[in-house]
Order: sequence, then C-alpha cells, then structure tokens
Amino acid sequence: MRGPATARSGATPGLARFPSRWMSINQAWLTVTALACDLRAWLQLLACDGEMATATPKTLRYRFLHVPAVLVRGQRRRRLKIPRTWPWAAQIVTAFRRLLALPHPAEP
Repeated sequence: MRGPATARSGATPGLARFPSRWMSINQAWLTVTALACDLRAWLQLLACDGEMATATPKTLRYRFLHVPAVLVRGQRRRRLKIPRTWPWAAQIVTAFRRLLALPHPAEP
C-alpha cells in the first residue's frame, strides 16, 4: 500500500518540472529531489506513527517545517523551543525522541 503513495508523492517536491535547460543542473536537481524524498520516507518510517506515518509531503512540510519554534543556546546545549499551542507539538517531540533513540551505526 505504501508503494503507490510513495511514487505518487514524487511529483510533489519538484519532479514535475526541471529548473533549467542544462542537463547538468537538472541532474543535480534530480539528485537533491530524490534525496529529499528518501529523507521524508525514512522520517515517516522511523519516527512517525498514526496519521503522520501516512501523511503527504505537503502535510509534513506544514506540520514539521512551519513550526514557530526558537532555537535556544544555554548551559552548553542547544534546545528547540516548540510552543505548546502548536497542534502537532507532541508529535514533533515524539519524532525527535524516536530519532535520538536510534542506535548509532557500527563502524566497519
């Protein structure tokens, strides 16, 4: 079930039109777009659940990237302050915690 939805969402982030008439620029654009699609798919697979696990790229962009958050530095740490009034604040915090709980890759 995830296959067709993932393929369908490929047109959303920038595969519908190429930015240039030069092949080398379009090749770089395709590489970056494919990387963005992969990152979104891995984020949904590893960190999201429920409604966010099957959300479209447009929904994820709105809920995760348009957060009115502030990056604060203090006590030798960086913190991301997400307002409690943001409707998806709990889901964002859960996603960050799940990503931080992943084991580090083993060295070869």
